[in-house]
Amino acid sequence: MNTTPPRAFLPAGLRSPGRWAVLPAAVLAGAVLGGGYGALKTPEYAATSYVIVVPAEKSDPAAVLGFAQAYGRVATDIAVTGDAQVWAGVTADTLRKNVQAATSPDAPMISITARSAKPAQAVSMADGVARALVLNSTHVAGNTGVKVVQFSRATKPVTPVSPSAPLSALVGGCAGGLLGGLVLLVRPKRAATRDGARHSRQSTAPAAPAASAAVPAPAVATHPAEAV
Repeated sequence: MNTTPPRAFLPAGLRSPGRWAVLPAAVLAGAVLGGGYGALKTPEYAATSYVIVVPAEKSDPAAVLGFAQAYGRVATDIAVTGDAQVWAGVTADTLRKNVQAATSPDAPMISITARSAKPAQAVSMADGVARALVLNSTHVAGNTGVKVVQFSRATKPVTPVSPSAPLSALVGGCAGGLLGGLVLLVRPKRAATRDGARHSRQSTAPAAPAASAAVPAPAVATHPAEAV
């Protein structure tokens, strides 16, 4: 029957109780940092407006899907060159950074999503870009054979889309636990490597020469005194 305790199978570095304190400390630090970030970061709201590309009179309906993909790629550029900045009340740089357009591979629909710290501003940005697309398509409909129409206006968001403080704390705690586990796995290997190198140097060091045996001093010959 094997009576060896289970901890004997652990590396020497992991058998030390002090090393395991790294893991809960890392989890706690990650949770505190993540929760602080989520609490201090300004909430962000998102609003989405939808437009659809339709064929004009005497145009090929098969070309609608291709034009929808093209309009989706240049949506922010059209909005910047148009009046979307005036309607949204923001700068061109803000539109480029906070507005994204997405298209569907099987439907000529474009979704325009705007993000802002203010819910009303997010709605204005999304609807402003959609309106710019509609006006631009009307001006060039004679050449493209298609036009963009408003499908659904953006609604005012109620809840933010940015992560909340509890969610940020949870993510930070998981990240901290992962880093703490990596530290526990790496440090014992380094310690074992240093111990092995030290033992290797000790075993390969030349043996000290044995102390030489003491050599007795030569005996001094004594001569008898001569008779006078």
